[in-house]
Amino acid sequence: MSSAPPLRRAAAALLGAGAVLAGLVGTAGPASADPPPNCTTADMTGVMSGVSAAMSAYLFSHPDVNAFFTGLQGQSKAQIAAATQTYLDNNPQVRADIQSIRQPSADFRARCGIGQRGLAPGLS
Repeated sequence: MSSAPPLRRAAAALLGAGAVLAGLVGTAGPASADPPPNCTTADMTGVMSGVSAAMSAYLFSHPDVNAFFTGLQGQSKAQIAAATQTYLDNNPQVRADIQSIRQPSADFRARCGIGQRGLAPGLS
């Protein structure tokens, strides 16, 4: 008979836990909504892989542009932004080429509600 109180306490705890669990399960919504179609991480990775491959090919085939961007390494964000702005202002064809290469990323980000990253810090 001395085991009856602990058994009742265990049963009460189990019932209480079950009630709490049932309440949570009955009222819980989905943890997060499904992403829009073609807006998964896999989709983004595929798009960005294509953009990266195209940018790499462009830089290898345009050594002057590659040298410019390579030369920015080690500079502050402000210096990079200013130098890139000046370079692209002076080289509108390079700007157009890079924007064209990056267009699939811009389209994906617009479709999926993700902010677009600029060409360089502070630049769109």
